[in-house]
Amino acid sequence: MTDHTSLTHAFFALHHGLDRQGPGSDATTRRLLSLTGALPARARGLAGSITTLNADMAELPFPDGSFDLVWAESSAYSIGFDTALRTWRRLLAPGGALVLTECEWTAAEPSAAARAFWERHYTLRTGEENLRAATGAGYSVLGVHPQPESDWDEYYGPLAARADAADPAAPGMAEALAATREEIAMRREHGTEFGYAGYVLRPTGSWPTRPETASDVAAVHAVNAAAFESEAEADLVDALRADPGAWLPGLSYVAEAPDGSVAAHALITRCLVGGAPALALAPVAVLPAHQRTGAGSAVVRALLDAARARGEQLVVVLGHPSYYPRFGFKPASGYGIRPGFEVPDEAMMALVLDGSDDSAGPARGTIQYPAAFGV
Repeated sequence: MTDHTSLTHAFFALHHGLDRQGPGSDATTRRLLSLTGALPARARGLAGSITTLNADMAELPFPDGSFDLVWAESSAYSIGFDTALRTWRRLLAPGGALVLTECEWTAAEPSAAARAFWERHYTLRTGEENLRAATGAGYSVLGVHPQPESDWDEYYGPLAARADAADPAAPGMAEALAATREEIAMRREHGTEFGYAGYVLRPTGSWPTRPETASDVAAVHAVNAAAFESEAEADLVDALRADPGAWLPGLSYVAEAPDGSVAAHALITRCLVGGAPALALAPVAVLPAHQRTGAGSAVVRALLDAARARGEQLVVVLGHPSYYPRFGFKPASGYGIRPGFEVPDEAMMALVLDGSDDSAGPARGTIQYPAAFGV
């Protein structure tokens, strides 16, 4: 039996000097960086700015708020996704972002062989489970990027060549080679069942958010009635809740005040764009006492993250053009999307949830709202 030290040395010898230590590519790195949005301005150039450190990834020796960007490709697994989310959050300065990649299930029912392999190495979850873990840890999801198969080729191609050239008689190398070839074969034979995805995250404010429950119905009505000049929006929420074709369980969210009461509410329901399923964001309401405190932004971000976790692609909103762009909304007309009634072009907006820059968007055409909207 190979001793652990020899196996470790053999493993590192196999990987030493490779361009990549996990699935990835320059294109993926650029894509993830683009999803972080605007970062605080810094002087250009990296000369003298890079310092390597040997430390525990779960207990990094830096003060809170030290970094505008924390980046971890193919490495968070070393301490676990949840631990990374929890321990790295404090390192981010205001407006900073966390970018990390995670291996996850991509098949609804992974095969017994794939499950058996990963149970020996690392606990995989689905993308939806990882998104919920991120929002539950206090992050807003700026974007998710499923990594293409070519990212695996960039890692496994050079690694396989290194393995073919290695000396199996070296201490620990035979076992390291066997494990490496098993891993590559698993990807080749079961690659449709798991994959890497990049997550671009930003810490949220102090407002706790959650899906509404049956006990919140009266409070949600009260928040909408208080936030607007009439009870029309409150009645709209009640009517949408009664429409099974429009109501989507889990996509009505509230923000809680410090005493646990409902301070804000945001709702997403099913609509159609050009006959294809899409989402409509409306209404968004905040109790007057909590307006301009971040409660509205917190509940909208959490709601959009929940929609993204479900695999939804497109959200439309009719609202103030100075407010919704902070969440990524852009004029719907730029995507070829239009309402079936007259509104200022800048007030009708759309958001592609996967962060795509494709101006075509996932659907084009006229928006068809649920009947309760009366349009």
